[in-house]
Amino acid sequence: MENQTNILTDTFGREHTYLRISLTERCNLRCTYCMPADGILLSPKSHIMTYEEIYSIAKEFVAHGVTKIRLTGGEPLVRKDASLIMEKLATLPVELAITTNGVIVDRFIETFKKCGIKTINVSLDSLDANKNYSITRRDYFTKVYNNILLLIKEGFQVKVNCVLMKDFNDTEILDFIALTKHQSLQIRFIEFMPFDGNKWNMEKLVSLEEILKQVYAHYEPSSFIRLQDKPNDTAKNYQIKGHKGTFAVISSVTNPFCDSCNRIRLTANGQLKNCLFSTTESDILTPLREGKSIATVIEKVVFSKKRTRNGMDTLEKFKDPNSHNNRSMIAIGG
Repeated sequence: MENQTNILTDTFGREHTYLRISLTERCNLRCTYCMPADGILLSPKSHIMTYEEIYSIAKEFVAHGVTKIRLTGGEPLVRKDASLIMEKLATLPVELAITTNGVIVDRFIETFKKCGIKTINVSLDSLDANKNYSITRRDYFTKVYNNILLLIKEGFQVKVNCVLMKDFNDTEILDFIALTKHQSLQIRFIEFMPFDGNKWNMEKLVSLEEILKQVYAHYEPSSFIRLQDKPNDTAKNYQIKGHKGTFAVISSVTNPFCDSCNRIRLTANGQLKNCLFSTTESDILTPLREGKSIATVIEKVVFSKKRTRNGMDTLEKFKDPNSHNNRSMIAIGG
C-alpha cells in the first residue's frame, strides 16, 4: 500500500498531482512556435488513445494521487469526442481544466459547466489582428477575442497565454496588462521555448527581467503588487493596484520553477513525458492494451525525472541546440 501512495513522488521529493493529457495532435491553427511551417507527421489513428483508454489511464493516475487534470492538444476541442472525454473525466475526483486556442469554445460552454470546468486557458499572442494572423496563419483573431469575453461573461476563470517574441509582440506587454484593468482575467506572459521546428534561439526570447522592466517604467512602484503564488505554480503573479484582473510571467528559460514541479504529461499517442523538455518518452498505451499493469510504467517515468529541465540546469546548457531533441509543441500538448 505504501508503494501505491509513493509512485508519483520522484527522487527529489516532488509529488506529481497534476496530469496534462493531450487529446489530439490536430489543430485548427498553425502557430509558428508550436507547429513547424510544413506541419508534422501525424500519428496513425490506431496509435491515438481512445476515450476509454484516456479514462483508464487517468483513473490509474487519480488512484495514486493525481488531483488535477488539464486537457490540451493540438487543439483539444477539434476532437470529435471531446465532450464525451470531458464528461467521463468529470466523474473522477479531480479538478478538470482545459487549454484551448479559443476558436470554437463558444460551442462547449454548457459542456464545460456540466463537467465542472471552471478554469480555461486561451492562447492569444497579439492584440493586433494582422500580427495574430502572422503567427497563427489563420484569420480568427476577432472570434477568439470575442470568445474570451464570452467566457468571462459566463463566469469562467480565464487565463490568456501569450508567448512573447522579441521584435514581434514584445511591444504589446503593456497593452495586454491594460486588459486587466476592467476585465477579471489573468494575462500570462510565457518565455519562448525550444521545440522541434520552431526556430528557437535565445535572441528571440523576452525574459522575465525584460517584461518587468517595461512594467516598472510605466507604473508607479506603489501600484505594482507582487501576489502570493500558489503551491506548485509555474507562474510568478502580479497585479496593478485597482485592476480587476492580474498578470503573470512563466519564466521556464531564465528563471525555471523545477523545484516545485508536480506535472506529468500524457501525449495523444499514449507516451508519458516527465518534463516538457524531456528528450525521452515512455509508452503507456501498449501495456494498457496488452492488459498489463501501467503502474510500473508510471513509477519508472516519475523516478527517472531529473531535477532541472531534463538536466539543463544552466543557461549555457539550455542554449546548446543539441540539448533540444524534442517533439514539436503540438505533438507534446504543452
